[in-house]
Amino acid sequence: MRKFVMLFAAIALFLVETGAYAGGEVVVYSARKEHLIKPLFDQFTKDTGIKVIYTTDKAPVLLQKILAEGKNTRADILMTVDAGNLWHAAEQGVLQPIKSGTLNSNIPEHLKDPKNRWFGLSVRARTIIYDSRDVQPDELSTYADLSNPKWENELCLRTSKKVYNRSLVAMLIAEKGYIETLDIVRGWVNNLAMKPTSGDTKVIEAILAGKCNVGVVNSYYLGRFVDKNGEIPVKIFWANQNSTGTHVNVSGAGVTKYAKNKENAVKLIEWLSGEKAQKIFAELNHEYPANPESKVSKLLAEWGTFKQNVINVSLAGELQDEAIKLMDEAGYK
Repeated sequence: MRKFVMLFAAIALFLVETGAYAGGEVVVYSARKEHLIKPLFDQFTKDTGIKVIYTTDKAPVLLQKILAEGKNTRADILMTVDAGNLWHAAEQGVLQPIKSGTLNSNIPEHLKDPKNRWFGLSVRARTIIYDSRDVQPDELSTYADLSNPKWENELCLRTSKKVYNRSLVAMLIAEKGYIETLDIVRGWVNNLAMKPTSGDTKVIEAILAGKCNVGVVNSYYLGRFVDKNGEIPVKIFWANQNSTGTHVNVSGAGVTKYAKNKENAVKLIEWLSGEKAQKIFAELNHEYPANPESKVSKLLAEWGTFKQNVINVSLAGELQDEAIKLMDEAGYK
């Protein structure tokens, strides 16, 4: 009897490891933190009966893991933040194009790969924040205006080593060209009140402490800060509303080239683009839904609506190397 039990257990383990139960599961490699994805995956499993197996790590680590695993990868989906990371993964050949009327309907053109290799699932606006004790909203206008000498010793920025500011500069290059963007970024550097910080939260803290009066952050960082600390004098300003619109980026996902559970992978991404999942995205992290039919969190609703820049976010990846070169040339550390 004992031998039979051991044999049965060994067979069961073999079936799981070789994917014999793959019809009921999907494997996700996610650069998004567990507390932001687990509630979504749990709800998906409740709704569909499909089990989600996931592992989390930084985007470059996961990409290299998929490349190293090749045809033997367990990953069916790569999920990560920033269109630059998604573009890079697609260019490395680890994602495959998928046909989905649901995704084409739910996700606007500027928030997905033109070749349908990845789709934005939540939107993060990178915009201006300011100290309402010293700055009036009508003094603010555009990202470019932050290079104006009137902001000398007033500006705080996150380091150029992080992808978010690289993507912002890449999009400025797409709009204005290299030379004009170089002048803008040099102006930013000249106006810095302190060395670039390691993160967006530190920009908020610096403004709150009176070290600077204006900064640029992803909007959800301010949302998190307000959740934790209550109402503060640091306020949000939607940049470029009278021109191109506020720069937006995405977190998103694509189906891997060698996905063993492609059908379930497509089902999961489609589900994540639907109103139920989009509401969870919004509530968990104060991100904006990629699906324009979905509602934002209460705090974001209080901030009001804004015009998005509708240039395709894939350009954040295509022009990333050029952006890095420009930031280095401008002395942006």
